[in-house]
Amino acid sequence: MKMTSRLLQAGVLGMSLLATSVMAAVSADQAAKLGSTLTPMGAEKAGNADGSIGPWEPLSKSAGSVDSKGFLSDPYGSEKPLFTITAQNAEQYKDKLSPGQLAMLKRYPDSYKLPVYKTHRGATVPDDVFAAIRENATKTTLVAGGNGLENFRTAIPFPIPKDGLEVIWNHITRYRGGSVTRLVTQATPQQNGSYSLVYFQDQFVFRDKMKDYDPSNPGNILFYFKQEVTAPARLAGTVLLVHETLDQVKEPRKAWIYNAGQRRVRQAPQVSYDGPGTAADGLRTSDNLDMYNGAPDRYDWKLEGKKEMYIASNAYKLDDPKLKYADIIKAGHINQDLTRYELRRVWHVVATLKPGQRHIYAKRDFYIDEDTWQAAVIDQYDGRNQLWRVSEAHAQPYYNVQVPWYTLEAIYDLQSGRYLALGMKNEEKSAYNFGFSASKAEFQPAALRQTGVR
Repeated sequence: MKMTSRLLQAGVLGMSLLATSVMAAVSADQAAKLGSTLTPMGAEKAGNADGSIGPWEPLSKSAGSVDSKGFLSDPYGSEKPLFTITAQNAEQYKDKLSPGQLAMLKRYPDSYKLPVYKTHRGATVPDDVFAAIRENATKTTLVAGGNGLENFRTAIPFPIPKDGLEVIWNHITRYRGGSVTRLVTQATPQQNGSYSLVYFQDQFVFRDKMKDYDPSNPGNILFYFKQEVTAPARLAGTVLLVHETLDQVKEPRKAWIYNAGQRRVRQAPQVSYDGPGTAADGLRTSDNLDMYNGAPDRYDWKLEGKKEMYIASNAYKLDDPKLKYADIIKAGHINQDLTRYELRRVWHVVATLKPGQRHIYAKRDFYIDEDTWQAAVIDQYDGRNQLWRVSEAHAQPYYNVQVPWYTLEAIYDLQSGRYLALGMKNEEKSAYNFGFSASKAEFQPAALRQTGVR
């Protein structure tokens, strides 16, 4: 009898797990909304009732000019702010701001502000990516307790999400051009605004853009990432290599670091969760990069729903190659005169640390742009449930290649009065180079020594 009872329990559990897996995908009827009432990526096509959020109108590849270094002109450069949110009038707009944004206005009442412009929802991706997203809608399922994906192609597994974890997976897997090389800088200013820069050369390739990718055997890799520090001299030649896995509980992220001074390659298990970010002066965790990355297994994810919110958008002014880094980096926060905010619809997801799990952030509030699945704002709380750090992404559509991504990521530490700004490329010799081609051999530990020679 005991054996029978156990078999019955196992059968019920198996059916329950199967039902959960099946329910993770949507029906063909629901998927048919993609491209009709919903955009092909799952956002509401229409604007809001009062017109303050307009309809989705994707930018054409020729929406502006591209200079010799690959920087884009601002298609909205002639526009002026509709109004500006300051510490003095914040109460009037608080229902459309995050607690972190309100805290920044309070902490820096004389300098932090949000210039609000007309909303332009122009972000789009190539047609073949749209096709993959539509296929994902009816085929992709969560596996391993939500820590992995099955039957996933290219980007955005859940364009019509039903819970917070599906929304987060959309951010993790969103389309970023398939592959890119980039030269970017990072600053960690002191309270008085003084700073030094760290320079990075990144290579980032999703699995299906590798020369030797086998679609019949995709494996558990999501993408490959290589980051070399090129300056200052004391750090130059240090190289980080990451093999990002889809199911990081089944197969944890693989990471290695090449230390140029020691000329040694070592495994780097600390490059995950709340391990320290590269040359970040303790101001970001490993999973703060790209606003949020990595395995979602340490948190419970609750979908609060959608809301309207002012988020940093169409950040072409902030990416202007005529700017110097000194024009951007200021005491307390970046130069808000160079920013542009728009009213958008965002998905609000609350991540709460699971009992028995460890992370320096006990809670994180995510606000994710419906048009791109990019995290726009993340409020991060410490173990006392005190608001600690505010992450803010300044996004732009790279319209010439149909890639939504970030111009700059900022992480503001409300307790120390310091911050980190990552992604600036204004003074570099080139902007992002999409379409980078590589083989798996170039992303193996044995290749790091050659990359990091100085």
